Amino acid sequence: MEETESPYEPEPRSEAAFMALSEVAWSYRVDGVEPTDLPMIAAEALAAELESPALCELAGLGRGDDVRDLRDLFEQALAETGIELPNPDLAWRYALRRLAARIVEEGVPLAEVASGSWWDVVAETEEERKFVSLMPQCACCMVYALGFDDEKRWTSEVRAVAIVLNSSPVRVGPAR
Repeated sequence: MEETESPYEPEPRSEAAFMALSEVAWSYRVDGVEPTDLPMIAAEALAAELESPALCELAGLGRGDDVRDLRDLFEQALAETGIELPNPDLAWRYALRRLAARIVEEGVPLAEVASGSWWDVVAETEEERKFVSLMPQCACCMVYALGFDDEKRWTSEVRAVAIVLNSSPVRVGPAR
């Protein structure tokens, strides 16, 4: 079967809208985006002058539509706008680095840190490995898994390692 090119030619894109949708794609890859939110995300991309037929179709759907349809249209919209879904391992590393940045910049409650799948992240740098090593599988496992019986000490250690990770020159994420 011969592959045919899509007759759709993307409009010149808004760089800010392109970057915003790229960020969503990275988060989507690690289940950080509810599929039911995808129609609104598409509508926002359209409002920011990023256009594609799949974005238009997705923006016309609602939260109650079939999740598979929402996902399929979102992935098609990404392809039409020239945004590639990242490799899952890279997306998880990016999510880990975003978490570290949020801890440093926003003072994220560390209970949120203890509720993630961070143990599965394929950490490639020493900073990432150290950060992941401080992540319990759940808040109640902190004492047993990590040997921290003092939550303040653990909080301090996580913040210190987050600062180091956040200042690392290694960049993972959407191309800017």
